[in-house]
Amino acid sequence: MKLKSHLAALVAAASLGAMGLPAQAQTEIQWWHSMGGALGDWVNDLANEFNASQKDYKVVPTFKGNYDEAMTAAMAAFRAGNAPDILQVFEVGTATMMAAKGAVKPVGEVMKQAGVAFNPKAYVPAVAGYYTANNGEMLSFPFNSSTTIFYYNKDAFKAAGLDPNKAPTTWPEVTLAAAKLKASGSKCPYTTSWMSWVHLESFSLWHNTLFATQNNGFGGPSARLAFDSPLHLRHFENLANMSKQGLFVYKGRASASTPAFVSGECAMFTGSSGTYADVSKGAKFAYGLAPLPYYPDVVGAPQNTAIGGASLWVMAGKKPAEYKGVAEFFKFLSDPAVQSASHKRTGYLPITTAAYELTDKSGFYKEKPGTDVAVTQMIRKTTDKSRGIRLGNFVQVRTILDEETEQIWTGKKTAKEALTAAITRGNEQLERFEKANKP
Repeated sequence: MKLKSHLAALVAAASLGAMGLPAQAQTEIQWWHSMGGALGDWVNDLANEFNASQKDYKVVPTFKGNYDEAMTAAMAAFRAGNAPDILQVFEVGTATMMAAKGAVKPVGEVMKQAGVAFNPKAYVPAVAGYYTANNGEMLSFPFNSSTTIFYYNKDAFKAAGLDPNKAPTTWPEVTLAAAKLKASGSKCPYTTSWMSWVHLESFSLWHNTLFATQNNGFGGPSARLAFDSPLHLRHFENLANMSKQGLFVYKGRASASTPAFVSGECAMFTGSSGTYADVSKGAKFAYGLAPLPYYPDVVGAPQNTAIGGASLWVMAGKKPAEYKGVAEFFKFLSDPAVQSASHKRTGYLPITTAAYELTDKSGFYKEKPGTDVAVTQMIRKTTDKSRGIRLGNFVQVRTILDEETEQIWTGKKTAKEALTAAITRGNEQLERFEKANKP
């Protein structure tokens, strides 16, 4: 009797345990990203919020280093058969991803096959257009889209006798402000992140001037670099003079200079609108956000700046259930309320028109002056010259631009020598990409 009772109890316990199990295990969606610090917290929160909103899928975000490292790791993983479902790729990797035949699955196709409503026209045109092929198909999902803006330390401006509520609007004004800041004791009046993106790519579009031929690569793979114009040379000669005088201090590649502004060391800074997340969280001083400076004598300036940030690419070779989960996650990310909250938190652009309108109606832009700068810079009327820049091997080209412009700040090359060398070396990369991707 005792043995029978014991067996009956075990069976009953097992039955109760089975009743507690879900009918179907969750489908995991692996998401590799490059967001660190405050932005890493944002990414994790988005995944947690989506996971809590439904029971069928679980998005697992994994930080894979900077954009270059994540892209390299994903391609190696794809060849090994264990790529993630979703990969965050920065905008300069777009043309390379578009050419990665068989490695990616167009987002429009993913959404359609999953039966999830998807309207590309709902997205801000300047953002959606960049990630759309010539046949009108959206290839990747816009995620953390940004552009270049100007940040300044209002307390430092006040100490230097400058108007803390008036940012420099032109590059000559930046130079004059830097001189006053230096005179008041600043050891780093002005610095910048992302040298090529800010001072060559966005600079070109902002002044309605080509960075590369073939409408900056949108016209085809035969594009070649074109930033050897008198305007580009003039700008880098001005930066070189500022560097010699201690008015511009180079702090390194990519976003290496961000901490120098957030800490208060540098008084003026040009960088991503997405840096707002770090500035709003870490700055212990009053700060301002303003449009990118321009040269007032250039006809057509200012126009619109270059898109930055990254999009989400869906990797090929996954199961239907995984693609369905990816589609549901992208639907969640597109929700105007989710988009608006992300925009307010990070400084990245709202990727849908509805999200922008929701943010505007909430009074956020009036509450936080300057937070609409990135949006207004990107919704100006675009021209063929200012649509964006989409080149093959762009990651390698940017590295070359960093290497050559660094020669200017160390005094080893003149601005003309550095830009000429950058074009020669960069065009070799473009030619290599064109040959490798011929039909």
